[in-house]
Amino acid sequence: MTIQPIRNSSDHESALNRIEALMSAQIDTAEGDELDVLATLVDAYEKEHFPIDSPDPIDAIKFRMEQMGLTRKDLEPYLGSRARVSEVMNKRRGLSLAMIRSLHENLEIPLDALIGRDS
Repeated sequence: MTIQPIRNSSDHESALNRIEALMSAQIDTAEGDELDVLATLVDAYEKEHFPIDSPDPIDAIKFRMEQMGLTRKDLEPYLGSRARVSEVMNKRRGLSLAMIRSLHENLEIPLDALIGRDS
C-alpha cells in the first residue's frame, strides 16, 4: 500500500479510481485499510477544494414542507401566527431561536440548515 497526499486534481482523480477498485475490499484487510485511508484523504481534499455551503434556512423549510406535504398553515404552531409565517417565508423576518428550536424538534430540520450562512 503506497498512499500519498492528495495535492491536485490529478492526485484526486487517481485516488478516486483506486477507491472504486477497492470498493469490495473486506474490513480488516490491507485493501480495506487502504480504502479507509484513501476515503479519508479524498474527504479532506474535497472539503477544502469543493466546499458545500449550508442551504438558505427558508429553502430548507420549503424543502421539508414539500417532503412532508405541509402548507404554510401547518407552520403556524412552529412560527406563530399566519402573518408571522408569511413574514418569515417571504424573508421579511428572520427566524428566532425559539422558531429554530421548534422547527428542528418538530420537523427534524437540521440546525445548521436553519441557522444559515450569515447567522
